Amino acid sequence: MARRTVVTMPGDGIGPSVLAQALRVLDAVGFDAEYVHGDVGWACWVNEGDALPERTIQLLAEHRLGLFGAITSKPKMQAALELRPELKGRGLAYSSPIVRMRQLFELDICVRPCRSFPGNPLNFVRHGPGGGMEEPRVDAVIFRQNTEGLYAGVEWTDPPAEVRASLALHPKFKPFSATAGRDLALSVRIVTRRACERIARAAFEHAERHGYRSVTVCEKPNVVRETSGMMEEAASQVAAEFPGIALRSVNIDAQMMWLTKNPEECGVIVATNLFGDVLSDAFAGLVGGLGFACSGNIGDEAAVFEPTHGSAPKYAALEPQIANPIAMILSAGMLLDHVGEAEKAARVRAAVARIVAEGRVRTYDMLRLPGGPAVVAQGAATTAQMADAILAAL
Repeated sequence: MARRTVVTMPGDGIGPSVLAQALRVLDAVGFDAEYVHGDVGWACWVNEGDALPERTIQLLAEHRLGLFGAITSKPKMQAALELRPELKGRGLAYSSPIVRMRQLFELDICVRPCRSFPGNPLNFVRHGPGGGMEEPRVDAVIFRQNTEGLYAGVEWTDPPAEVRASLALHPKFKPFSATAGRDLALSVRIVTRRACERIARAAFEHAERHGYRSVTVCEKPNVVRETSGMMEEAASQVAAEFPGIALRSVNIDAQMMWLTKNPEECGVIVATNLFGDVLSDAFAGLVGGLGFACSGNIGDEAAVFEPTHGSAPKYAALEPQIANPIAMILSAGMLLDHVGEAEKAARVRAAVARIVAEGRVRTYDMLRLPGGPAVVAQGAATTAQMADAILAAL
């Protein structure tokens, strides 16, 4: 009997293709697991009115470990229009299944490693002191609070009278008090001390475990004073428990500038939900783009691992598939680390590193080609061919 059961949720677009390759790699590295399929994504929304069906929630509740491919999300009005006719008019509202998973299972710790692989033609380069080009080694890990902030989902267009009355108690709401309800939209940024302390502690523990010398809290406390202020305060309190690790503070806008000046100086970074999302994508751009961006959503009792790229629906119908599977494969490597299979995880990353360094097999994004059916004829590896090369390196 397999020692673990993993719920596989391929989702939409390129999700099924890249997830299938990651499972091949897990098998090849000797991961002893059984995989059960979980329905999720746009087809579930269109046909059932729920992008995360209860049957999939129950699978996750039972097995507490998941691999997620990708989803398609569309704006509210368009999502409503695409429902099956018999589901329209029932007041159904689309919500992101991965966001719901994070909230349902308290997957409040999001870890997004952004590490450059030597030889990747997409790595960040800059002018060196002598006028030549240099390629700094990027090794940043973003710890993103995953369940609160602006992603908590507390929003209104035309807010109820009770909400408006409460807002009117704040003097800075006065300029908006005469705005008609249909012209007023609100998104509430919710931050709790408990969640701030948890994500800060996870960041410091990771820094201590892996030899980083500092943790940077990346917020905007000079403007978003209350919520960013609470994150900074919590990080400072946690830092006192780790005297060997320095705590730094950089405003989010300044960090976006500094990350393209000296990214090699960035190590572990901790931020609230939206800022962490922005930071991780920005850092991913320095190490090859979303084709290399892996992540883990981790709680006390459950964890789901996923690439941070989208579903790329325009590529889903291509045959053969051309999407870069490395982000999904690295996410599977994170799953291995999470369940205590560190040696297998290291082998997966080493195999990826070897193929990238050799440079003989490159997907269309690594060749800087516009995606489309012609890229294979131009020398780009297919999704399966890149996985084949990684398997051979294993």
